Amino acid sequence: MENNRLEAFNQERKLLFAIAYRMTGSVVDSEDLLQETFLRWQNASDEEITSPQAYLCTILTRLAIDYLRSAKVRREVYVGPWLPEPLLSSEELTPLDTYEQQESISNAFLVLLETLSPVERAVFLLREVFDYEYREIAPIVNKSEANCRQLFKRARQHVTDHRARYEVSSAQQQELTMQFATACSTGDMNGLLNLLAGDIVLYTDGGGVAQAARNPIFGADKVARFMVGVMNKTPEHYSVEFVNLNGQPGMVAYLDGQAFTTLTLDFREGKLQHIYLVANPAKLAGLPPTSARPPQNVIKVDRLT
Repeated sequence: MENNRLEAFNQERKLLFAIAYRMTGSVVDSEDLLQETFLRWQNASDEEITSPQAYLCTILTRLAIDYLRSAKVRREVYVGPWLPEPLLSSEELTPLDTYEQQESISNAFLVLLETLSPVERAVFLLREVFDYEYREIAPIVNKSEANCRQLFKRARQHVTDHRARYEVSSAQQQELTMQFATACSTGDMNGLLNLLAGDIVLYTDGGGVAQAARNPIFGADKVARFMVGVMNKTPEHYSVEFVNLNGQPGMVAYLDGQAFTTLTLDFREGKLQHIYLVANPAKLAGLPPTSARPPQNVIKVDRLT
């Protein structure tokens, strides 16, 4: 029976992690929720289970809702902007995933979800991203179908009012990312300004541990100066790897093989609209060292002088 339970859990693991990460914005906490879900799954009686997927999804979602209720207090006192824990997209997405599923792990989307209540967030994700029916969602969140429809309508309206959707080709994203990296590393202010939208916003998450701006930085000139300043303060002889983070082009900066900063870039209509910089060590601990996988466009960088 134990082997059967383990096999059933592993079959649903990708879905469970996908829900958990979108609910929490944290890889580490998502893995903790999966572990707790598995323990409850092992201890459940056969009479409780009519569908393994439905049972596992219900347990995981309810645990995630409880997590968000407790996390709300912690995030209210978080030092500086809170950003999701960086997720290497290759670990969670495949070419068959829909645009909605890819967009729903973006930094902008996950930060926006923070403005929803835990139950609204669960209903919205299950319906909008994972295409659950209301009759399936209702028992998961312990609400009526009518109530779930209202929760979804309210959440969807809020999300629609606060997000802009512009699809940019992968090739264009890669080209713009390389231009951005080159301009930053060479201190090319004019080249950098040409890439930035006038109303660009830079968010930096140091968690009160690593050096970072305590408030978002607005405007192309201020953001460009900040990025060039960051390059001047980085350790010598670090390396940068170009990867996809949270479904978007990004970079991981490594020192002695360990990640110490990530940058995720959000392009709109050929211009860089948002930059998300994570320097909080606790949020970078889950990224593999450069030696753990084949290098992907790794470049060595010396600090600007």
